[in-house]
This record gives sequence, structure tokens and C-alpha cells, in this order.
Amino acid sequence: MTTPPPQHPPAGPGHSWPPPSPPPVWGPPPSAYRHPPALNGFALASLLVGLLCFPPLGIVFAVVALVQIARKGERGRALAVAGLVVSLLTTAVLVTGVTRYAEHFTGAPGRARYAEQVEGQLTGMDELRVGDCFNVPGGDLLDETRFTYRIGCDRVHDAEVTAATALGQNPYPGKGWLEETATDTCRKAQDAYAMDSWALPGYAEMFYFTPSPDSWQNGDRRLLCLIGTSTEEHKGSLRKDAGMLTPDQVTLLGALNTVDQALGRVPDREVDEALPEHQKWARSVDEALAAEERMLQGVTSRQGTGPAAAARLREVAAARKEWQRAARAARPGDFQRAWDAALSALSVDTEKALRGSYGLSTRVPEWLQPGPDGPGTGPGRGPSSESV
Repeated sequence: MTTPPPQHPPAGPGHSWPPPSPPPVWGPPPSAYRHPPALNGFALASLLVGLLCFPPLGIVFAVVALVQIARKGERGRALAVAGLVVSLLTTAVLVTGVTRYAEHFTGAPGRARYAEQVEGQLTGMDELRVGDCFNVPGGDLLDETRFTYRIGCDRVHDAEVTAATALGQNPYPGKGWLEETATDTCRKAQDAYAMDSWALPGYAEMFYFTPSPDSWQNGDRRLLCLIGTSTEEHKGSLRKDAGMLTPDQVTLLGALNTVDQALGRVPDREVDEALPEHQKWARSVDEALAAEERMLQGVTSRQGTGPAAAARLREVAAARKEWQRAARAARPGDFQRAWDAALSALSVDTEKALRGSYGLSTRVPEWLQPGPDGPGTGPGRGPSSESV
């Protein structure tokens, strides 16, 4: 068997055996040909939305971007952080602007807003003292926000303080008790602050600030008594207390004001519903008139004031008899008749003459002007057979 000759490439120029090795090829590692990480879309969106559109949404996009970047290894962390910061700042500016807009156009109470509209120095209610004058927003003394701005009494003001007192440390006593106590306390305070009640202008009214149930629970017990003059542009203090009057004037006004206070405590319920309450009230009025009677008995012989005092004394004695009869009345009708007779016994003209003899105001106030039920039964503070 013939062995085939080995296979060789043909001899000749350009050929050699074995073939040469291929030259080495140098280049980057395979990983260099992979694509770079993708840019996170939420990162870019957070910056754009925070700057141009809706900042709160930009905050959400930035948080989502940071979470995805950490999980997927995507690019854009710096953009996401910048978007978060910008969105937070823009949101804060937006909230501040909306709040100021709402306060300005919706009337929401705010100190900055009121400070531009009310003349005076913003002062807390607990800082107001007797004799202080102040303004309130819009002149509304019934506004429960109760922003007060202290101002000199020689300038136009809405009210002045006649008393500032504490109501005790008991549990919240209820609105009815507070109103009754405030009315009685502030009426006495006003009569002590402006003793010549006839000298007060017709637009002067009594007001008071009492604690609310919530403020009471927080320790607020302060009662603030006021003379309000917000319906007119009033200047000057209305104060005319015992230190600004003569001793004789103080004595007379003390007696007259005590009678007025007693008359003003007429029971709320009708006579036929609460006869015992009315009888008790009649006795208190008689006691106040008895004190005035004793005072008048000591001045009837004085020159100048004697004749007017004697005339008033006769009327007081007649009125006391009727009040005593009312206190003993067995039936509502009997009480009513005695009540009407007692009111008719005291003449406004006689009191006017007495006040004039003491150098006091003779301007008859509105609450003593003639009303539908007769002389001296007008509306307001003065008593009548209907209400006070």
C-alpha cells in the first residue's frame, strides 16, 4: 500500500511553512463598549416642575427619582437633589403668598392686617387699665376677636375702661351667670367712674368683655368694663369720679345712683310667673330709697339746695310707701298697681332741679325721656313696668 506523500503547500515565492502567527491586536476591554447608565426622567422633571409648574409635585418627583436612582444605578442624583431643594423653597413662597392674599381679601383676622387699619398701639386686653382709651377693628366692640389698640383719650377712640377685675377661681359658671355678674359689676363701676350719669353723651353705652369657656379653662378670669362711644367720633375722657367732684356732689350722686342700680335689677320673668322674685326686688328698691331719704333729710335746710331737696324728699317718701305695698302684694295685679304708682311718684323734673342745685348736669338722659307708658319710662337704663 502506497503511503500518500505529505501535503505541503506549493513551493514558490511568497510561501513558507508553517504560516506565521497573526500579529497581536490591542484594544479596549469588552466592557468599554457597553452603553452608559440612563438619566432618570423623574430627576429632570422634579427640577422643571419645581421651577415652572407645581412645586409640591416637584417634591414628589424628586423623592421618586432618588429612590429609583439608588435601586437602578441611574444617573441624575444631583438633578433630583436640586429639584427637591427648589421645589421646597418654591412651595414655601407659594404658601406664604396664598395666606397673605386670603387675609387681605377674605377678611381673615390677622394682626398685620388690623395694624394698618386701626389707630393706636396694639395692646393685650390683660394690659388695659382703668382710664385707658382704645380702639377696635371697625369700631365693633362686640367682635369676638377682641384686638384692642390703646390710644390717648384726647384722640378719637371707641371705648374707655371703667373697671378691670377678676371673677374668682371657680369652674366655668355658665354664660347666664357671667352676664348677670358683668352687668351688675360694670354698672356699679360706671357709676363710680362717671358718677354724674346725666352728663354722659347719649351715644355712650355700657359694654363688657368676659372670658369665653375656652379661655376660662386656660385660667382667664378677667372682666373688663367699658364705656363705648364707637358710634360717634368721641374725643376726651368721660371720667368724673369722686376725686373730681365736691363732697356734697359725691354724697348726692352716690344716693341717686344706688337707687338707679336697684331699679335696674328688675327680675327677667313676668310678675305673674315670679311674684316672690318681684317682692324681693321691691324690698331692695325700698332700702335704696331709704338711704336717699336719710341723705335728703340732712340737707333740706341748706341754702341753695334745700328747696329742691325737700321736694325730692316728699316724692321719695311717697314712692317708698308704694314699694312697701308692692313687697306685701298677695296677687300679681296688686303688685303691678303698686309698681306703677311707685314709678309715678318720682318726677324727672324734681330730680332735674335737685341736680341743678348741686351744680350737676340737668340734661335728661334718653332712658328717662317720656315713653309710651308715661313720663320717665323711656327705653334703656331707666325702669318701667315692662323691662329695664
